[in-house]
Amino acid sequence: MNEHHLVVVGGGFAGLQLVNDLRGAPLRITLIDRRNHHLFQPLLYQVATTVLATSEIAWPIRSLYRDRPEVTTLLGEVVAVDAARGTVSLSDGESISYDTLVLATGATHAYFGRDEWEPVAPGLKTLEDATTIRRRTLLAFERAEAARSSDESKALLTFAIVGAGPTGVELAGIIAELAHKTLPQEFRRIDTRETRVLLIEAGPRILPSFDEALSDYARDSLRKRGVEVLVGQPVTNCTAEGVTVGDSFIPCRTIIWAAGVKASPAARWLAAKADRAGRVIVEKDLSVPDWPNVFVIGDTAAVSLPDGKPVPGIAPAAKQQGAYVAGVLRARLAQKASPPTFRYVHQGSLATIGNNSAIIDFRRIKLKGWVAWWIWGLAHIYFLIGTRWRFAVAWSWLWISISGQHSARLITQRETIKEFADDS
Repeated sequence: MNEHHLVVVGGGFAGLQLVNDLRGAPLRITLIDRRNHHLFQPLLYQVATTVLATSEIAWPIRSLYRDRPEVTTLLGEVVAVDAARGTVSLSDGESISYDTLVLATGATHAYFGRDEWEPVAPGLKTLEDATTIRRRTLLAFERAEAARSSDESKALLTFAIVGAGPTGVELAGIIAELAHKTLPQEFRRIDTRETRVLLIEAGPRILPSFDEALSDYARDSLRKRGVEVLVGQPVTNCTAEGVTVGDSFIPCRTIIWAAGVKASPAARWLAAKADRAGRVIVEKDLSVPDWPNVFVIGDTAAVSLPDGKPVPGIAPAAKQQGAYVAGVLRARLAQKASPPTFRYVHQGSLATIGNNSAIIDFRRIKLKGWVAWWIWGLAHIYFLIGTRWRFAVAWSWLWISISGQHSARLITQRETIKEFADDS
């Protein structure tokens, strides 16, 4: 009898939790991802803002499963699924058969029908996105130092972050600290303390998923750091020259998109029903309607809470879904009853605003300020993979707290020359 073959597409939180929880199960696993690394996405913005190096928040997937001979890791991109035949097709033409398929392919940026904005307003989902934003941020200061006019210098020293969820708030806070505290003594022709950091939100307040009092605290904390918070004003255009908020054009050379996401093409691959964000509408056991041997988890799945609201697209939710499907598969392999319907358990919402400032919403318990910042830091360090990386990240944060200096502020010469050449 052939061993049951599980194919998992996606090495994010959901996919890895699934594979980890299936250790010792009587099956062989093929894990496919477009990249060779697992990314700790909650700290990706810290790579983009020069706090952490890329190697501190990403780990080669192969190294994570080197002691798991039943796990085969493939670097490849899935382009189609034939659920009737039980196969997935890769971009290189290879076709892989499966007994059970789990799609944990995540999400990417959504520009609400204005995809032409992406080149000038990059989002933040991958290491490549983070290094692009870091490069553009650092080059903005370098170009301002070399600018020939005050108007050009002002435009270069204006940063716009579109979207005031946790990512947007975290980016705005650290960019403001970088400009106002870290860099002033390093430039001679410009005063980096004159930098404008704009946080733009179409809704009535920032961090709408948090308690309103915590949202107000975050807004006030950002303003104290020099961030201009613009709410109730949608972005209507983004160009290389600046951003238009409502009817007002603001000269700005660095725009970062943090306003929305859309799911991977999994729904199209499966010809399945999807919600407005493209997420597959799954059954109560996270399987796909009509295909009980196909599961969709993480940011690719549309899962509802008892009140009808969607399960948030955050790491704890993805990990819970991965663990749940692992339990379903173990039960099926043992020919036992499946676990009860998936129920998401919300463990709290956390967001950092800057050094020594964060907010935490544990429903009945709500914290803010430096106590929340310490809890936020400890929670993130705990969920990092490996002792070495926990120490590395903790040391980076400690060094910044003591010295005020960010250590990951390198721009390769090739990129520098190219960026400046593009402007000439």
